[in-house]
Amino acid sequence: MTRVHIVGAGMAGLACAVHLAGAGRAATLYEAAGQAGGRCRSYYDPQIGCTLDNGNHLLFSANHAALDYLERIGARDSLTGPARAAFPFLDLRSGERWTLRPNAGPLPWWILSAARRIPGTGIADYLGAWRLACAGPEDTVADCLTPGDAMWERFWEPLTVAALNTAPEEASARLLWRVLRESFAKGAASCRPMIARDSLTASLIDPALAYLRAQGVEICFSHRLRALEFEGQDAKVLDFGARKVSLAPGDQVVAALPPAAAAGVLPGLDAPLDTRPIVNAHIRLPEPPPGAGNGDVSILGLIGGTAQWLFRRGGIASLTVSAAQNLAARPSEDIAGIVWAETAQALKLPAVPMPPVRVVKERRATFAQTPDAVRKRPGARTGWRNVALAGDWTDTGYPATIESAVRSGRAAAALVTERSQSTR
Repeated sequence: MTRVHIVGAGMAGLACAVHLAGAGRAATLYEAAGQAGGRCRSYYDPQIGCTLDNGNHLLFSANHAALDYLERIGARDSLTGPARAAFPFLDLRSGERWTLRPNAGPLPWWILSAARRIPGTGIADYLGAWRLACAGPEDTVADCLTPGDAMWERFWEPLTVAALNTAPEEASARLLWRVLRESFAKGAASCRPMIARDSLTASLIDPALAYLRAQGVEICFSHRLRALEFEGQDAKVLDFGARKVSLAPGDQVVAALPPAAAAGVLPGLDAPLDTRPIVNAHIRLPEPPPGAGNGDVSILGLIGGTAQWLFRRGGIASLTVSAAQNLAARPSEDIAGIVWAETAQALKLPAVPMPPVRVVKERRATFAQTPDAVRKRPGARTGWRNVALAGDWTDTGYPATIESAVRSGRAAAALVTERSQSTR
């Protein structure tokens, strides 16, 4: 039986391996680090005293590829979130609070009710979505909408930064429209927010590794790909430094690597290399917020501050700052003070003393999702007959998220399967 060699055990590589293993294909999964997950991982932090995620990853009920992946590995019930689509917000400047609740179905009749609209907005403000739908390939979000008004500050800007990890002045309008088209434009059933109930590793990584091992997939940690050796139109050898793996006739390779790493081993690959950071902070709360129950999870959007989202699991509050180029350059101690002040205000907790805070900086969290970078996203197919690409940065039609990573893994699995069938 021919074998598929998957290099990279982040979400894209895991999704590819899961898809192939489910189809009965022989596969080997290689990972440079000592654990799987890539940017989607968890670890025990002694300062906070519990397991933390390296970042906050939000799924929507419309993320069908990611949810199918969870179903395959037996972890679909490990997600939690509100029973219905509801997005509470707080304006840290004014103290005003509101909740965005889309209605069922694609017709957005909820915007006709002043009580359901975002404070300070009118019906006409929501028509900006159609300008995004008509955006050209070079248009940014700011080109299509009206910067500075209430709709911009309280919806478009935070949505763009959260979904694309790129400021709206430079973010691709077409890419944001794809998010809207698959979520809010379809109604409440498609935009219910969900997060891992316990941890990213417990939901997305450990069950996948258990599934792959049960299917006979070989998993090799501490294998960093140094080079690919080619002969004509085919890759022939995977060079891991201390170990070289020769490819048998009919074997396939899936490079599920970050863009810079992929470009380093695939000559001539024009990948989007400009990146944007995300800063996350995890706080051990000194006391439960008013009305909080044990083990419950809540999500709160923050307007007018530094962080855009606050996630709370029981006694841990986690805040996310996307497109955080300036913040990531500051000392972690400064960041901790800023996010704790916003957390104390949001959860109505005493500001003094400051509890333990762990700051995590993902300096290359995603590629910069600008029109130019989106145009550079390659597909799964490469110039070599037995090499395919996977990664959230490839051309999945979706922003660089868990959903995009899983879609890319599935696309790569479909391509190598097609190639194998065509050579029989």
